Amino acid sequence: MTHPEDWTSSSYSQNNGGECIEWAPKHAAETGVVRVRDSKDPSGPVLTLSPEGWAGLVEFARNSDA
Repeated sequence: MTHPEDWTSSSYSQNNGGECIEWAPKHAAETGVVRVRDSKDPSGPVLTLSPEGWAGLVEFARNSDA
């Protein structure tokens, strides 16, 4: 279980209230499961990814034209 202080904003999140995601790096290091959530809805659903899935998501964001 992650705690509020364990969530970190993604470096790809923007500070304009738009696309804001957070991930739980401590949880990932301890369990091998990467948890991702919408920072605007911290009590909402959490996406769980393998490290490979997380790397793919980061690569997608890096190459996105958004």
